[in-house]
Amino acid sequence: MSHDALARWMYHGKRPNTMARIMNGFWALIGRLGLAREWIVTLEVAGRRSGRLISLPLVVCKLNGERFLVSMLGQKASWVRNVRAADGHAILKHGRTEHVRLEEVPPSDRPPIIKAYLSKAPGARPHIPVDKEAPLSELARIAESIPVFRVRPESYL
Repeated sequence: MSHDALARWMYHGKRPNTMARIMNGFWALIGRLGLAREWIVTLEVAGRRSGRLISLPLVVCKLNGERFLVSMLGQKASWVRNVRAADGHAILKHGRTEHVRLEEVPPSDRPPIIKAYLSKAPGARPHIPVDKEAPLSELARIAESIPVFRVRPESYL
């Protein structure tokens, strides 16, 4: 099984299977402890239905001095819907706890961020329907379907 096929299998139907949940738990721990603080964090956000704190690992994309979170699984990813329901209020853990406000980036501004993300997150590539070397014009065609959030300090907005 190729890496791309394995990645798609792990997130069949845009939902993590058992293996993906186990691996996500491992990476969430790595992010929470700050062992890979330059590129992985644990996002904690209130569940939109349960209100329980949901934790998952995400790759942080840095571009022009700003940090971004990108949804490799698109608009229907649970964390995206939870962040929207929480009005962007979330917690990032990466060796320290940071209360943040996640601000959705307009689709017109997403292509360079998605390109930077694809170069940083090889596990996301099978889920995003363009090559990591694609020109920005090609990324613009899919930008509407790939949510991107700018990380701001909680006190920013």
